[in-house]
Amino acid sequence: MNTVITSVGKLFSSTAAPSQGQNILNNALQLIGIPMMGIAVFLLLWGTAAQNIDTSLGKFPGPAAVYEQFGSLYNEHIAEREKAAAFYERQEERNAKRVAQDPTYEPRIRKYTGKETFLDQIFTSLLTVMSGFFLAAFLAIPLGIAIGLSKTLNTAVNPIIQIFRPVSPLAWLPLVTMVVSALYVSPDPMVAKSFLNSLITVTLCCIWPMVINTSVGVASIDNDLVNVSRVIRLPALKHVQKIVLPASVPAIFTGMRLSLGVAWMVLIAAEMLAQNPGLGKFVWDEFQNGSSESLSRIMAAVVVIGFIGFLLDRTMLQVQRWASWDKSSASR
Repeated sequence: MNTVITSVGKLFSSTAAPSQGQNILNNALQLIGIPMMGIAVFLLLWGTAAQNIDTSLGKFPGPAAVYEQFGSLYNEHIAEREKAAAFYERQEERNAKRVAQDPTYEPRIRKYTGKETFLDQIFTSLLTVMSGFFLAAFLAIPLGIAIGLSKTLNTAVNPIIQIFRPVSPLAWLPLVTMVVSALYVSPDPMVAKSFLNSLITVTLCCIWPMVINTSVGVASIDNDLVNVSRVIRLPALKHVQKIVLPASVPAIFTGMRLSLGVAWMVLIAAEMLAQNPGLGKFVWDEFQNGSSESLSRIMAAVVVIGFIGFLLDRTMLQVQRWASWDKSSASR
């Protein structure tokens, strides 16, 4: 009798438990199916709403119009690269003829000064935001560690942080522009002033989340770890290296993720006002252009801006998972 009951129980459990194929299917549905359904519903609502919105430039662009613009922008990039290649090829041919006539002639290659394409502006925006972000991290993380280790320094600096933290980039940019124009005076500048304006503005706006999260992470280190450091009498730098940094890595990376998101949002506004070549300037130029394709090109830029922001956040999350001992802190 017991054997029969055991056999029935095993049969019931084997039929009730999901198979491996069902688990794979469920995981695929969670990872791919449901997000794709959400995107499909969003595109449907977008297309329906776009048909009912009339602007001074025509219908609001739907998904199909934006998709066409991606192809158009890529073709413009290819055409511009072909112009640049032809420009340099003509110079090389001319220089070769001059050298053949005069062996003492020193060939010179002039830089191609054609307009930046959409892909070029994406690269410029990424270069600007990462430069500003790393500069902010270089300043913010040591400052946050110092604030977290010293209650006196925390009391002194905290009011300053709380005052400047909510300041909009639109308020910083005019001040930064005037300071850069006054101090960065060179007949042959290494980088454009507009690039510096955007970079410094991004740094000023994304430094605060890193400072705050780093200081909070350092200040909340387990007392047992601090006591161990005191017992073995670690020097100050060794204490920071062996105890403070490993214990506060999750908080530091949380601040870096927040700062990177802020930096990417701030950059677009800074590029619009500073007229630094990038996605922000592209959006502003298309808005000023006012052609029949401007709205769809702006919407294409909006999609790219959002997608790049998502990729930057996921990249930082992967770096956090690699560097942090607390994997649960990097689960989202």
